[in-house]
Amino acid sequence: MLCLRSSILAAVVLVTRTALLARGVSVTDIQGPAYLSPLNGQSVSNLTGVVTAKSTSGFWIQGPAVQNKRFSRGLNIFSSSKSVLDSVSVGDLISLSGVVAEFRSSGSPNNLFATEIQSPKSITVLSSNNAVTPIVLGSDRSPPTRKLSALDTGSDGWLSVPNNQSSVDATNATLTPDTFGMDFWSSLEGQLVTVPNPVALDFANNFGEFWVHGDWAVTGKNSRGGLTLTFGLDGVPDANPEVIIVGSPLDGTKNPSVFLGETFSNITGIVAYQFGFYYVLPLTAPTVVSTPDPNIPPSSIKPPKSSACILIIGDYNVENMAPTTAHLPTVANHIANFLNSPDIMFLQEIQDNSGSKDDGTVSANVTLATLAASVAKAANTTATYASLDIAPENDQDGGEPGGNIRTAYLFNSTKLRLVPGSPAGGALDATDPILGPDGNVTLTFNPGRIDPTNDAWTASRKPLVAAWEMPNGARVFTVNLHLTAKLDGSSTQGDARPPVNGGVEQRIKQVETVATFVKALLALDPNASVIVGGDCNEYVQTRTVFAPFAGLLTELDVAADVPEVERYTYLFDQNSEQLDHLFVSDAIVQRGVAVEHVHVNNWAPSLSARASDHDPTVARVRVC
Repeated sequence: MLCLRSSILAAVVLVTRTALLARGVSVTDIQGPAYLSPLNGQSVSNLTGVVTAKSTSGFWIQGPAVQNKRFSRGLNIFSSSKSVLDSVSVGDLISLSGVVAEFRSSGSPNNLFATEIQSPKSITVLSSNNAVTPIVLGSDRSPPTRKLSALDTGSDGWLSVPNNQSSVDATNATLTPDTFGMDFWSSLEGQLVTVPNPVALDFANNFGEFWVHGDWAVTGKNSRGGLTLTFGLDGVPDANPEVIIVGSPLDGTKNPSVFLGETFSNITGIVAYQFGFYYVLPLTAPTVVSTPDPNIPPSSIKPPKSSACILIIGDYNVENMAPTTAHLPTVANHIANFLNSPDIMFLQEIQDNSGSKDDGTVSANVTLATLAASVAKAANTTATYASLDIAPENDQDGGEPGGNIRTAYLFNSTKLRLVPGSPAGGALDATDPILGPDGNVTLTFNPGRIDPTNDAWTASRKPLVAAWEMPNGARVFTVNLHLTAKLDGSSTQGDARPPVNGGVEQRIKQVETVATFVKALLALDPNASVIVGGDCNEYVQTRTVFAPFAGLLTELDVAADVPEVERYTYLFDQNSEQLDHLFVSDAIVQRGVAVEHVHVNNWAPSLSARASDHDPTVARVRVC
């Protein structure tokens, strides 16, 4: 019976295709209601449509509309032939023959296929100067605002672990464009659309391409105009699918300089899938309508003139900093005048004294001394930060080859000193919490590293731990993190679902290792003041990674009730997102906290004006 049904189905498909070919097909017949064309690989004739746009590699046509919004009425006709391109003009109603194809570059196996007509021939212009009316997004149709794909199953949606459990193209599900962002954009593939009042969500890339949302409903909108990665109303991480990349203009004009929150004139162009994402290819470059205030305010959190228990903390990934790094004075100015010279700075990506030169140097004392002196100069003070780090083994902690990046501290030695009595640890010395002779918790190595020979830290920065004492005797423990990077991930709009989150398995192990250390410390003193923070290279919305901290540590943004949309330190693709976190023990939470992210880099007017791709954070805590 199963074989008979299969035979009947195959016969029906064959008859349907034959009938379509006999009468000539429409654009919507070719596009179909799913990701892949039902006519893939078939030769078609008498295909008609109005030319909506041209490029150097083909042109697009628009066919008659159908009521079912799953079917795109736009289609790419691929050809680099000058005679083919010269034979049509925008507004021409044409007929043609060709071969239906699904194109994906062999070098990009995770990209989706793009539907097109190849080898076009028998092109006939039936009439000219026909009106071409774009779909106005936000009016005629609007993108969904929460989910990318129905295949992103799991409690964390598109951030669920494990990754890459299914494939868009292999599943080829019928589109649900009102619910899923990738389905929405696929249902418009090849169509002419208008993005009204676009707002930039990031800097432009090296090709002048940039992410925008238009004048339609969005979620996660922050005060600068970006879209912050947040949890949705259903508790699942919001993927911010209501966005699109503005590609290179088809007429050869150049897109303007772009930065977060800038607004532009309406963009009319073709929806196309390329390089792993959905784009709108503008007919011509937009113009700038408005720009955000270029003045970036400093933090309102400042060291108090007198309080024995208050500690001001700064956190900053300073991006491959060596003694001669050009952006060192800018970072120093940020620390002095935007973070207001915190009592202690958690730093990441401090390079050794020779920078990226791979000469066996591992010490960073000159790098740290140069930065400390530059901070003092920027603050117009003679007081200079002291510094603390543990040199890694040469070329064993990842990052730029030869740079030996590591975590480090700058600290105010009149406010903090290391708890005495323990030796300083080396690159491979694991420190552990113990009770000292006075009955207080201390460390076997101070400073030390957490389980540095554990394979969780292979080719990655090991956490720098220190036990500090304030002038009144209050103790605080700090753990400075720089978790493994998001390398070798896949596009959020790619074939793999959920998308591949590069390095996520290693970050899970790293957080587990840190949590084990903190649990041991709090077992000795449940009221200990513990601060864990740095560049985690992960969002808290990826709950699988930070699950070991649940019930153990609280993120400062949560404890301070920072509005969720203002919790970001980084821009990537369409998202304003938080990779840099500070977590604290319950004792600190109960005493009251404050935290601010200071957007000295990601509110900059250009990429070249940034000192780092991360924004710094400053926080106020009480340790007694």
